[in-house]
Amino acid sequence: MKCPSCDCHDTRVIDSRETADDTGVRRRRQCVACGKRFTTYERWERPELRVEKRDGRIEDFDRDKLEVGILKACEKRPIGREAIGAVIDRIEEELRARDDPVQTTEIGGMVLESLKGLDQVAYIRFASVYKAFEDTAHFEKELKQLKQTSLDAASAPERKVAKK
Repeated sequence: MKCPSCDCHDTRVIDSRETADDTGVRRRRQCVACGKRFTTYERWERPELRVEKRDGRIEDFDRDKLEVGILKACEKRPIGREAIGAVIDRIEEELRARDDPVQTTEIGGMVLESLKGLDQVAYIRFASVYKAFEDTAHFEKELKQLKQTSLDAASAPERKVAKK
């Protein structure tokens, strides 16, 4: 492993432990030449996930592309990186359980469902790009649907209580 400070290839491992999600190993290393410490991660390689685009092209799944889209939707919203990472992890795990290749429309739908529960403004932002809103009428329609879904969810517990 090459030292990021001095480019020396002589480093030693001073501590190893499993990552929090048990998918890899975190290694604390020290350069023999300059003494600087740094961290590396070792993860097992997963089989490639393929994605079918709307035009029929098939590409490798790009987790970074998914993350960028979700981050843009969540920009300047009170949503932590951990919550966004959890959404991305859950979507990727769900995609890997499906048949290969996965349709991009399925991925977009999964993101929308996740954002609906996370932050409604982020949901609308993502929906406006994903569903290609052409004018304010599309925004209004989506907002009405979102509001109705929220009202239905809020009144659902009341109905259960009323039946008892």
